Amino acid sequence: MPCETTLRNLEPAIYRLFAYCEANHWAGYDPYDALNSRIFEALPFLNSRLPRLALIQAFKRSPINLRPISLVPKTQNPKAIALFLASLIKLIRAGQECDQRLLQYFVDRLVAMRSPSPYWCWGYSFPWQTRTKLVPRNTPNLVCTTFVADALLDAYELSNDERHLNMAVSAARYLVNDLYWFDGSTATFCYPLPSIRSRVHNANFLAAALLCRIAKHTGEMAFVKPALETARYSASRQLEDGSWYYGEEASQRWIDNFHTGYNLCALQTIADCGITEEFSASARRGFQFYRRHFIEPNGAVRYFHDREYPVDIHCVAQSIITLINLKHLSEDSIAIAESIFRWAMENMWNGDGFFYYKKFRAHTIRTSYMRWSQAWMLLAMSVLLNDARSRRDTPLEAPTSPVPTMGEILVPGCGVSQ
Repeated sequence: MPCETTLRNLEPAIYRLFAYCEANHWAGYDPYDALNSRIFEALPFLNSRLPRLALIQAFKRSPINLRPISLVPKTQNPKAIALFLASLIKLIRAGQECDQRLLQYFVDRLVAMRSPSPYWCWGYSFPWQTRTKLVPRNTPNLVCTTFVADALLDAYELSNDERHLNMAVSAARYLVNDLYWFDGSTATFCYPLPSIRSRVHNANFLAAALLCRIAKHTGEMAFVKPALETARYSASRQLEDGSWYYGEEASQRWIDNFHTGYNLCALQTIADCGITEEFSASARRGFQFYRRHFIEPNGAVRYFHDREYPVDIHCVAQSIITLINLKHLSEDSIAIAESIFRWAMENMWNGDGFFYYKKFRAHTIRTSYMRWSQAWMLLAMSVLLNDARSRRDTPLEAPTSPVPTMGEILVPGCGVSQ
């Protein structure tokens, strides 16, 4: 049985966070948005690789939010909007009273934020510098596109609106036609740009899972071949202890929480689509590693597998999602997910209705990030609530303080003011 205390706290927290995001028009800052600074744009002598990397890292690591004084605007991000859409659908399935106009609003925003391309695909609302390449603002990439397409498939499963499915199918064609490559021994997807033939495992698994979902809905089995080829390649690179490096380049040899969570959830999606069960052993070994190395007994979670700090709110969210999605692998997964939620509320929740970014041993970065923090935690809490509601026939006890319904929060203006 779910913990009653956790669930009584969960529903009010969801409402508070939803209201906070709506009041900010679903827009905000991002850990990687430093290059959106109007001051930086006005100083072209800084516009080279090393200054760009330094600026992004300085903004991301600073305990003080430098964006307001650096004229970085708050923006809506396609990935954040997709996470909000997926959260709303989870809440609707959990029986929450939600204004259906908001669902259409999120879809409309995704339509408006489409990247220039023959396909439906999406990129981030800021330029960002990798170790070697500059990725311009709104340039489509695999990770952003897969999350948007998955949310559109969620919307299709809820509404049966063929437009949602058609956009997701187009996104799948973008992955296969523009990003997939095979050199005779390695099958993988380019990330973050089509020109970069990287071997990034979470990108491979996310794309493979989306292609399997598309094949399930459309019967287009041509999507299955590249999906299984890339998933098999990345599964073959799983380390003996059950972990994965982020990627296969020498500079990508780290192991972190949320990318590992992406891998595991994607493998579960492939199995749920009925395509194959061949990855079950890989998922089980990866889940055992995840449980042992990323989750502390008190409910705190690790960013990296081999150190206690920092605790990153994205990792908190992904840990909850991973535990619920793979709950069949461990009978205490739900209880652990609830303990992580309780820890987050005690250690990373601001009374104004949002979550802090990152906690170190000696200090906490309290900046509010819309995509990285709020959108992910809203999805995690929605997954937790939806799972709890699916396992019980009786409603939750009423919270001790009055909580407005979703309709009361979301109906006025439907969150659409800009």
